[in-house]
This record gives sequence, C-alpha cells and structure tokens, in this order.
Amino acid sequence: MLINPIKHVRIADYLKYRDKNLDSQQLLDFALDKVDDMKARDIVKLDVRETSSITDYLVICTGTSKRHVQSIADHVAKEARHAGEAPIGQEGQDIGEWVLVDLGDVVVHVMQDQTRDFYDLEKLWG
Repeated sequence: MLINPIKHVRIADYLKYRDKNLDSQQLLDFALDKVDDMKARDIVKLDVRETSSITDYLVICTGTSKRHVQSIADHVAKEARHAGEAPIGQEGQDIGEWVLVDLGDVVVHVMQDQTRDFYDLEKLWG
C-alpha cells in the first residue's frame, strides 16, 4: 500500500475520490501562476517524473518573510480548492519558514531565504 508521507493518506483512496480537473502540466502552470500572483521570488520548477513516484513536478519559491511565505501558500491552496483541485495536504503553515502545499501531481515549496539556502532542494532534486 502506497502512503503519502505528507498527511498519511492512502494514495489509492485519494485518487479514487479526487475530482481531477487539470492534468499535470496544467496544474504546474496553475501553481506557477498562483505563486507569481503573490509576488514570490526566485520561482523554480523541477520535473521529477523520472526520480519520484509521488509527484511529477516541484515548484520552489521564496517569500520575503514568515507572513509572506504563509500568504503565498495559503493563496495557492485556496485557489486550488476554487479550481476543484483540493490540496492533499499543507504543512508548515503555522511556522512559516517552509510551507509545503501538496497538490498531488505538483508539490509547491514556499520557503524563506535562509531555509531555502540550507536545504537546497534544487540541488537535491535537480
């Protein structure tokens, strides 16, 4: 049984009940547009289809403060719900150093500068 490590939701159950309106590329474009709406900086998209069985794309971006990071992630999650693409999960919202929004085929990482430099996800996944 596959389990999503973000929220411990069985992936089979998630896929069975999810009302999927957008394909992976459309969802990626949607996420990129939504982080840009909130003036995220240094936006990077990574295609991880060859290295990950959990997701197709990662979007990594930077917020200028704790509140900015939280606002970007909240905007992505809220707009995804409005588009019929409810997030599987959202982690780190209360701390605001690194917020992850799991949209299934696309996982959005919103980080503060120091956290992004420390974890260097582009190097890890790129």
